Amino acid sequence: MWAVIKKEIKSYFYSPVGYVFIGLFLIMFSIFFYTDVFTYQSTNFEYIFYSGATILTFIVPILTMRTFAEERKTGTEQLLLTSPLSITKVVIAKFIAATLIVIITELCTFLYFAILCFFGTPHITTALVTLFGFLLLAMSYISFGILASSITENQIIAGVITIGFFILTWFLPSFSDIFTNFSLINMFSKFPAGQIDIADTVTFITFTIACLLLTVIFMQRRKSVR
Repeated sequence: MWAVIKKEIKSYFYSPVGYVFIGLFLIMFSIFFYTDVFTYQSTNFEYIFYSGATILTFIVPILTMRTFAEERKTGTEQLLLTSPLSITKVVIAKFIAATLIVIITELCTFLYFAILCFFGTPHITTALVTLFGFLLLAMSYISFGILASSITENQIIAGVITIGFFILTWFLPSFSDIFTNFSLINMFSKFPAGQIDIADTVTFITFTIACLLLTVIFMQRRKSVR
């Protein structure tokens, strides 16, 4: 499994994908950082991640749309399906690789935290809780993105499906309060307040596992057909 993880991470950095993801996130994060700190005179590091969560909606597909769709398009999917490594391990390896890119991006945001320390005294515990919630949200997004990529050989279609689903869950609470618990963004909103909600944490993890399991099931069916 480690070999697949290394292969995926190399593919992110041997191509523009990894750099584009990290670059776009940090550019947008910098804009929100400037607005909060210099316009509104705020030193609350965690509040910037409200906007950061919105950014994920549109840039996570950059990481995930190629995971299986590209393998299928280039014909290398057959090698994965016939390799001695189980489909489950392949899916998990691809998920871990994409998650590591997000973790690297999160680590880069500590530069902004250091800048805030120069202007004030941001709350480190709240910041860490926010980063934890942000990672849970990113993992949920990545798992669905991988699922979307597994059902098509077209990366663009996979990306559109992923973004469409994220936007749908984003706006569902606007139609009815019943859908509040289905909005991943809403669940994340408690973390920047310094609260680790057990129910929301379990929901994030359950959603992630469910998407990965569906991906495994779909890929297993493709393997049995072949």
